[in-house]
Amino acid sequence: MAAKGRIKDQWREQRLFEQRAIFAGVVILLMTGALLARLAWLQVLRNDYYSELAQGNRVRIEPLPAARGIIYDRNGIILAENRPAYQLELVREEVPDLEATLQGLVKIGLIAAGDLDDTRRTIRSRRPFDSVPIRLRLTEEEIARFAVQRFEFPGVDIRTRLARYYPQGEVAVHALGHVGAISGKDLERIDRSAYAGTATIGKLGIESAYETQLHGRNGARQILVNARGRSVEKQGALRPQLTNVPAEPGTDLVLSIDFEVQKVAEEAIWNQRASIVAIDPRNGDVLVLASRPGFDPNLFARGLTRAEFAGLNGNPDQPLFNRALRGTYPPGSTIKPLVALAGLSYGVTTPEESRFCGGYFSLPGSRHRFRDWKPRGHGTTAMVEAIAQSCDVYFYALANEIGVTRLGTFLKGFGLGAITGIDIDGEKPGLVPSPEWKRGAFKRKQNQVWFPGETVIFGIGQGFMLTTPLQLAHMTSIIGARGSNFRPRLVTALHDPVTNTRRVLAPVAEPKVESATPEHWQVAINGMLAVTEGGTASRSAAGAGYRIAGKTGTSQVFTVAQNAKYDEKAIDERLRDHAWFVAFAPAEDPRIAVAVLVENGRSGSGTAAPIARKVMDAYLLRKFPEPAEPDTQTDAAEAEE
Repeated sequence: MAAKGRIKDQWREQRLFEQRAIFAGVVILLMTGALLARLAWLQVLRNDYYSELAQGNRVRIEPLPAARGIIYDRNGIILAENRPAYQLELVREEVPDLEATLQGLVKIGLIAAGDLDDTRRTIRSRRPFDSVPIRLRLTEEEIARFAVQRFEFPGVDIRTRLARYYPQGEVAVHALGHVGAISGKDLERIDRSAYAGTATIGKLGIESAYETQLHGRNGARQILVNARGRSVEKQGALRPQLTNVPAEPGTDLVLSIDFEVQKVAEEAIWNQRASIVAIDPRNGDVLVLASRPGFDPNLFARGLTRAEFAGLNGNPDQPLFNRALRGTYPPGSTIKPLVALAGLSYGVTTPEESRFCGGYFSLPGSRHRFRDWKPRGHGTTAMVEAIAQSCDVYFYALANEIGVTRLGTFLKGFGLGAITGIDIDGEKPGLVPSPEWKRGAFKRKQNQVWFPGETVIFGIGQGFMLTTPLQLAHMTSIIGARGSNFRPRLVTALHDPVTNTRRVLAPVAEPKVESATPEHWQVAINGMLAVTEGGTASRSAAGAGYRIAGKTGTSQVFTVAQNAKYDEKAIDERLRDHAWFVAFAPAEDPRIAVAVLVENGRSGSGTAAPIARKVMDAYLLRKFPEPAEPDTQTDAAEAEE
């Protein structure tokens, strides 16, 4: 029997088709709605956001480094400024092969092979899109050499920037300091975005201490670029509105330094290891801060090679060392006026009390002889004459009577043994020794004992005592001002170039030294006047148009045995005595206090005092003499001091 065939249900099929068509239509409609909603979201609601992203793909932001503040001396002479210079810069994200690019720059002589490691570190420490300076101050020859092969170095370009320039060269370099390439340590402490596009930062002196004020505020500008990263004026018909944020230049600084006097001072010690500091006792203004030998700060501003830095750093004369702030030396006889003041203040002696000097001093019960610089002695001597002739025996005995504790306390009242607080970094505190200090300074028990003989030599500025030239200039200014005490400073005013306003900084007064009466001050000053008017420095002060109150000093570099004789010609030049001279003038109303140190300079009277005279003449009389050799001929009374 044949099977029955299934009858086709057309109505059912038609309903199924209609249902599927409706479902498909709904799906298409929903998807179209979602697409339209997404388009509205992207093109209407999020238009600003995506326009900014699109703009970022064709617009590059280039930092505009701020012009560094200018540094002037007290009379408006420029000590540090900015000059246009060409430098080589690299954007890491635009460089296909960084290592190959750097090797190529070495090959054409734009980067030294020895500087590659530092260059790599500098590049990798910055953001990939930052333009990083990798070579400063290109010469015309180097610019031409790069221009010929520029196509081989994508991501590397030459930019015109303002570079730091020191028109006076080495003069006042240890006060000014210098700028140098930003190092990894610098990047750890600065705001990197604030230094985008900036190649250098202050390293020493004023440049470092006032970095925040000098740096200014960087700006930025938008640049339209093509697919290769090259700047263009437009892309097709697109000519976008680009914005610029101008840079704000750094604050200009006015220093207390008198450039003309500074120049005279440095010329006087140009070929020596020496330092000169001059201060205005009325306000603490540092008129001269000189340390020789020095160096040209422009070398650091353009970028030193490793070999160049090694040559400076390895120089036995230490041109990078700031002797004025960091050099610590026994002060020698320069502190004798203070020891005299201490004796008067503690009532240990009087100005009229005389002591006999037979050429040596011995402690009671001891046969050890502390020798005077004058073998036959000075005879019977009172205080003023003892200062004038720098009688060691007088001050040996006086220091022993005062005692180490009282003497140390008195000297500290004049700023010795502590930093002065000058407004640049790196100052050393020196040392005013004491029994407590010695117990902590030595490990061996037998070396921790303070011996009476150490108090004796303390009285003439020998032994453990150490001071800096800045401290002695500060001490001398306090004596000249009869106790008035101002913190030494280098910056006296700040000038804002944006608003063209100047802010004058007030001097910082420290507590007045009240440990001496007016009569005591006058005795000490009379002794210092006698030094230059018949005493150890009379030759150097002769013919001055003003009165000078001063004190010579000679500090030993090594100790001479008890029965040995100091023979200058028989010892190495670097083991010879250091020469000191401190002074203030005019004595009645001091306007300048000076401390001069000449390392291994033979004597204070023959070497240091003539230099101080030139500095005082230059400031007080506005004379600028030609540099001359120090006076090597001394009177018998000047042979030691």
